[in-house]
Amino acid sequence: MRFALKLEYDGTGFVGWQRQDNGVSIQEVLERAAAALNGGSIPSAVVAGRTDAGVHAEAQVASIDLPDHLAPHTVADALNFHLKPHRVVVLEAAHVTDPDWHPRFSATERRYRYVILNRRARPAHDSGFVWHVKQSLDAEAMHTAAQILVGRHDFSSFRAAACQANSPIRTLSTLTVHRSEQKLVIEVVARSFLHHQVRNMVGTLKLIGEGTWPITKMTDILAARDRTAAGPTAPAEGLTLTAVAYRVDPFRNC
Repeated sequence: MRFALKLEYDGTGFVGWQRQDNGVSIQEVLERAAAALNGGSIPSAVVAGRTDAGVHAEAQVASIDLPDHLAPHTVADALNFHLKPHRVVVLEAAHVTDPDWHPRFSATERRYRYVILNRRARPAHDSGFVWHVKQSLDAEAMHTAAQILVGRHDFSSFRAAACQANSPIRTLSTLTVHRSEQKLVIEVVARSFLHHQVRNMVGTLKLIGEGTWPITKMTDILAARDRTAAGPTAPAEGLTLTAVAYRVDPFRNC
C-alpha cells in the first residue's frame, strides 16, 4: 500500500532531503525508520520538493510503500518512534487510493517562507531558522521590487548553475515582503521553482532593501537572464517549505 506522509523537519545538520555520500539526509533517516515497518527492507521514499541542506519544512509531502495491513495512524506513530532522535516527524499519514497520484508531479502549488532577522543582536531562540542581517532593511522597497517578479517569466537570473530543470520559465503566483517587528517575512508561492530560485530572489531583494540597488534594477536583472546580474544566494537556514497543495488533498480524510 502506498502511503502519503506529511513531514515536519529541522533541516539543520542534514545534507538536504536527498540521499548523499557526504552526510545524513532526511530521506535516509525516513527510509531507515520505515524499514522497521517493512520487515527490515528499506523502502524508497519520494518527496514533493527536494529541500537543500539547512532548509526546513513545516508540511513537506512524501510517499512510501509499506505493508497494506498497517493503518495510517500506526504508520505515523511507528515512524515517529523510529525517527528519534532526529528532528524529523510525521504529522499525518494517509492511504493513497489514486494510482496516478505522485507527491511531486501531482502538486499544484508549493509555498515557502523566508525569514530575515533584522537587528544588530544575533539570534538566540531563532538561531538556525533566520538570516541575521544587521543593517536596516526597507521592507516596503523590497515588496515593491518583488512585485516585478510576480507572473510568468524567464528566471535565468535567479537560477543556480547546477539547476537541472528543462526550462527557466516559471510562474510566481505570490511574492510578498512584510515586516513583523524585527523580522522581515517573505512569502512565495508557485507550482514549481528552479534550484535556489527563492534564495537567489531573497539575496537580491536584500540588496534593494539596504539601498545598495534601486527598486528599478529588478526589471533589468530579470531581463538580463544572467545569474551574474542578480544578488547573492541567501543562506539556507532562513527558508522553510510551508505547504504543498494538490487538486485532491491526500490527507482530506485524516
